[in-house]
Amino acid sequence: MSEFSSDIYTEPSAIDVNTLDNLGPLAPMAGIWKGERGLDIKPKADGPRKQAYVERIELYPIDPVTNGPQLFYGLRYLIIINKPGQAKTYHEQVGYWLWEPATSTVIQTLGIPRGQIAMASAVVAPDAKEFELVARLESDTYGIRSNPFLEYGFKTVEYRIKVTINDDGTWGYEEDTVMMIRGQDEPFHHVDRNLLFKVAEPVANPMATGIPA
Repeated sequence: MSEFSSDIYTEPSAIDVNTLDNLGPLAPMAGIWKGERGLDIKPKADGPRKQAYVERIELYPIDPVTNGPQLFYGLRYLIIINKPGQAKTYHEQVGYWLWEPATSTVIQTLGIPRGQIAMASAVVAPDAKEFELVARLESDTYGIRSNPFLEYGFKTVEYRIKVTINDDGTWGYEEDTVMMIRGQDEPFHHVDRNLLFKVAEPVANPMATGIPA
């Protein structure tokens, strides 16, 4: 039997429009953040190379979203990463963090301007302070898609992100992007990690403030 109802059209009634009050485990992540001690372990022809980085993450609440009976609350995000002391962007990423209260599911969508997208998920307690999301290449739902060159040279087969919410108001992440690199027999673990400090509080989503969405 399907886990879903045969009624795929009827939307929930009495939806609370204040996203900031309904983000579950994502609530502490809302706002604008900076991290100054990022570490990137990336592949190079002569082997793994470590790269320090600094980043800015903007996480803004969006209005509630429905797919028929399905209801999401979420944060739209932008990540800009630079090498220390350099103006040129080292990495840029956009997407959404989504919380589905009915199923206690967290979803992260991501897109990067290398011609790659992914969607990762996990079932998470509403008050969780630590959680890990996973996307896999073979998945028809929470999966990974890349442009032909990346599939040829740097095939991403799995993506994981572990988030830790700290008692001092900071939060951190560790990402593991598992790649099969052309000419190598063993998978390469492209790891990124950082600790984020808040630089600005979040504002309410447009519907909650009366601003047209």
